Amino acid sequence: MALGASAIADLARRLEEAERTRVVMPQLSMLHPGMTIDDAYAVQLAWRDLKLAAGRTVAGRKIGLTSRAMQRAQEVDEPDRGIYFDDMMWTSGATIPHGRFIRPRVEAEVAFELARPLQGPGIRLTDVLDATAWIYPALEIVDSRLEMKDPATGRSRIITDAIGDNAANAGMITGGRPVRPDAVDLRWIAGVLYINGAIEETGVSAAVLGHPASGIAWLANSLVPHGEKLEAGLPILAGAFTRSVFVHAGDTLHADYGPLGAVTARFA
Repeated sequence: MALGASAIADLARRLEEAERTRVVMPQLSMLHPGMTIDDAYAVQLAWRDLKLAAGRTVAGRKIGLTSRAMQRAQEVDEPDRGIYFDDMMWTSGATIPHGRFIRPRVEAEVAFELARPLQGPGIRLTDVLDATAWIYPALEIVDSRLEMKDPATGRSRIITDAIGDNAANAGMITGGRPVRPDAVDLRWIAGVLYINGAIEETGVSAAVLGHPASGIAWLANSLVPHGEKLEAGLPILAGAFTRSVFVHAGDTLHADYGPLGAVTARFA
């Protein structure tokens, strides 16, 4: 890693402050141009430790950058990952305070809930299906504690910024009808995302690495160097299959997953 422990701790502290104050901070990669992906994950874990020390608990996980278009935009060839805490979770029908976010967006996804833990290496798609108890619809709320573009250069955030910023995690809304993993063709789960009654996005789950369980397998294997495993009983977002859409105060969301039901929420 290029960054020392003090720099990693400082970035984690500043990210926590940016989230608390709703004031974005400079891009991590502008503050530390030599920052590596390992550095970025170290920042994410240091931020996680701050949350845990403050009494938060881990309540879910996510995989991001699962589409080829997003990977090309970030100049990477694999997804990234992030962590959810207990104060970031909602269920369908919730009223969510818009003011707790900076510039929130939403994406349609599928959540996996494991019946038993999964620990790499060597986890395959079939291992994920064998270990999964339930699949259900979910919406991800994404937000960034970092500047979208550097004001001096106009440069957009890069992969190390996304990872250090906990993969832009801000919230998860679960709902719909839970099904067993063999009850549907998981490649063909379709979603229609409405905001205030207007269709904003549509998509199908095959957009997630060809099969959403592939993302769960990648996540389990990616945790090996950290000695971690995927926990049973926690929702894991497999990756977005719609583009992210900005939401504003007063907006009502409705994501229709057909036979799997719907997820709704209102931003107060």
